[in-house]
Amino acid sequence: MSLTERVHGWYVHDRRSQILSRHLANIIPKNFRVLDVGCGDGLLAQFISQNRPDITLSGIDVLVRDRTYIPIDPFDGQVIPYDDASFDGVMFVDVLHHTLDPMVLLREALRVARKAIVIKDHTLDGQCAGLTLRFMDEIGNGRHGVSLPYNYWPQRRWVEAFDALGLRVAVWTTNLGLYPWPASCLFERSLHFLAWLELVAGTARLKSPTTIK
Repeated sequence: MSLTERVHGWYVHDRRSQILSRHLANIIPKNFRVLDVGCGDGLLAQFISQNRPDITLSGIDVLVRDRTYIPIDPFDGQVIPYDDASFDGVMFVDVLHHTLDPMVLLREALRVARKAIVIKDHTLDGQCAGLTLRFMDEIGNGRHGVSLPYNYWPQRRWVEAFDALGLRVAVWTTNLGLYPWPASCLFERSLHFLAWLELVAGTARLKSPTTIK
């Protein structure tokens, strides 16, 4: 592990998880059952549970690490291995930009979630946004063997996707405060967002192959 990676783990990773957990704990409704897709080592889910013991969190990931903070089940990265409407909400935290087509997992989330989808991800907006996001991905994920297709979307593309899926944006915030100064000047800007998306009444729920008649 390089010195940069050590500093990232100590200075950024744990701090980021703690801050994100507080943001998420503030917007997730009481007694929600949430599936954390691409949960990594599960540290974020553990922090959320500490802040909100009423929330039930389950995790799945393509790469199940040797050391995890919560029980994590493997999945293939495309099909969420649960029945339709199995959870109140599905959560993606810095996951969708690691996929070749985020719509695949968004449609799966729409199938599995009963009430809401929550997303923390990036927006490809602003000067040098792409270069900055690539650097962040390499430092934070490269050593873990995580796929890095650098598939970042501008805000406009996210909104179009939500509209196409029939999701209503109930919360959209970019004021997350994930990085301490002076790192925030480079890595914060308008590159991050947190969105709470509600399933609109009448939205056509997608069905898993086993339930299609």
